[in-house]
Amino acid sequence: MNKYKICVYAIAKNEEKFVERWVESMKEADKIYVLDTGSTDNTLKKLSDLGVFVERKEITPWRFDVARNESLKMIDLDTDICVCTDLDEVFVPGWRKQLEEIWDKNMTSLYYNYNWSLDEFGNPKVNFYINKIHAREGYIWTHPVHEVLKYNKDKQISKTTDLITLNHYPDSTKSRGQYLPLLELSVKEDPLDDRNMHYLGREYMYYEKWNECIDTLLKHLALKSATWKDERCASMRFIARSYRALNRYEEARMWLDKAILEAPYLRDPYVERAILESQLNNWQAVEKYCKDALKLEKNTKSYINEAFSWDHTVFDLLSISRFYQNDIKEAFEYSKLALEMDPENERLIKNHAIIQLALEQSNKES
Repeated sequence: MNKYKICVYAIAKNEEKFVERWVESMKEADKIYVLDTGSTDNTLKKLSDLGVFVERKEITPWRFDVARNESLKMIDLDTDICVCTDLDEVFVPGWRKQLEEIWDKNMTSLYYNYNWSLDEFGNPKVNFYINKIHAREGYIWTHPVHEVLKYNKDKQISKTTDLITLNHYPDSTKSRGQYLPLLELSVKEDPLDDRNMHYLGREYMYYEKWNECIDTLLKHLALKSATWKDERCASMRFIARSYRALNRYEEARMWLDKAILEAPYLRDPYVERAILESQLNNWQAVEKYCKDALKLEKNTKSYINEAFSWDHTVFDLLSISRFYQNDIKEAFEYSKLALEMDPENERLIKNHAIIQLALEQSNKES
């Protein structure tokens, strides 16, 4: 017999290709609810045919927080645990059993393992904790985009677990076009919210609006509430990227130095500095910052983490730097390590072959 009444809820629009997989993953819940926000495909019908409780409501003007709150309203008030997911997400099976063992009646929310990005072999590339499992009462969603749960009662009591994992399989064909205006609106509504100021600066970077990115992230760093060092480090890195794109390399170096000082326990600023120096053919500096990065062996669970800090990139850069410093043997060893981490990468395969040929030639000459 189940200890708790558990319900899943989601919003959806034109997600028919994900419906069967998502419902199969979520069916461990007692009930599944979806707010369809205007699908023109078969999303609504497919969900209904599979026993999902579906309502249709178009949100105008569009805001993610409003849509999430409308979907939350669909859930029965006697529900013990609410589980918010998207249709491009899949739980590792057995999640309900784990949730019932972890949850207690005093809890209000749970942080659990989220693989935001996976490689072609199913290994996590970007991994962190999220808390979209929560009690039925006391929570509302806030912010037009990059929405978060806000608790409006006396005391929030949360736990964290690695025993529940949600995998994200994003639809790369979907546009991010609505994100920028919604982030601008979010910052306009709450200019002192450091999280969304950071997100807005990052979004300007994605759009290659370099000066807007720099100006916005400087505002982020100046906010009194911007105290999380990981995020401050990321803002500094993004400022450096913008200066690098503007060919202002000394300023890029300066901001990467600041990023290293801000969070010396993160690999990301060291690897970004190595990438910058590789573009400028400063091979000794590339080697220095790559080796500094390798000294950091623990990958903190945070959405801030960059995949390139933990994939083949560091060994690839070391291989190239040693090659150009005429240490062919060591270049070969680093190239082999990079290729072991990404064996299907055509560029790595070609580089490894070139270095191997150079090493064989060197051995013959000696």
